[in-house]
Amino acid sequence: MPELPEVETTCRGIAPSLEGRLIERVVLRERRLRWPVPPGFERQLAGRRITRVDRRAKYLLIRTDGGTLVAHLGMSGSLRVLVRGLAPRPHDHVDLVLDSGRVLRLNDPRRFGSLHWVVGDPEAHPLLAGLGPEPLGPGFDGDYLWRRARGRRVAVKLLIMNAQVVVGVGNIYASEALFRAGIRPTTPAGRVSRARMEKLAQAIRDVLSEAIRVGGTTLRDYVNPDGAPGYFRQELFVYERAGEPCRRCRTPIRQRVLGQRSTYWCPTCQPA
Repeated sequence: MPELPEVETTCRGIAPSLEGRLIERVVLRERRLRWPVPPGFERQLAGRRITRVDRRAKYLLIRTDGGTLVAHLGMSGSLRVLVRGLAPRPHDHVDLVLDSGRVLRLNDPRRFGSLHWVVGDPEAHPLLAGLGPEPLGPGFDGDYLWRRARGRRVAVKLLIMNAQVVVGVGNIYASEALFRAGIRPTTPAGRVSRARMEKLAQAIRDVLSEAIRVGGTTLRDYVNPDGAPGYFRQELFVYERAGEPCRRCRTPIRQRVLGQRSTYWCPTCQPA
């Protein structure tokens, strides 16, 4: 699934081609996304001018002079800016036709993505209203994590993957941040000290920032808006490296299922 760095990369990739442009019309080839695209969706967007493109958690916010298109890429979705008239490929479900002669095209083979038209504050929408702070924003630090963990027996990895605690820390980056902080993923969150939570918060910021700089993580279904894969995958220390030697200490990386997700750690570098 595209995680925060992939969504941020997409946001930065499409924004220059969208901001200030008029949506002339919407071509909708498939309504059956994660939630069916409602009737009238095309009319609501047509004639709107895009004022800004930004991100909240893993949602893209395409803001216009009359409302906001909230888009989620699901497990396999991607957005590209293409020349108008380019024939659609399989799974090209939606086009926003712009006055610049380009189109913003959504491709989503598994159809787990979603599109929502929101009038008013998009952060009041039920999908966004209960979200925690952005991990790269001013509201997130070790003291915040430590306070949210007090008295909680849930594994620390599951805590930082909870979008009500902090957004955008998916499975890959949670595993990598915990490795950098030297914390075992299964450690009960309430047992992690304030000092170690500060290391973890900084590790989360670092790993996400580095991934954004190099374009996200290469996954089977993910490409950048220009069609190129991300390059952070080559820097991973533990994720999907079960049985391979740790890049630091050469101890074999271990794996187990935690919260229905594969979890990876080094027993030497992450003792507890």
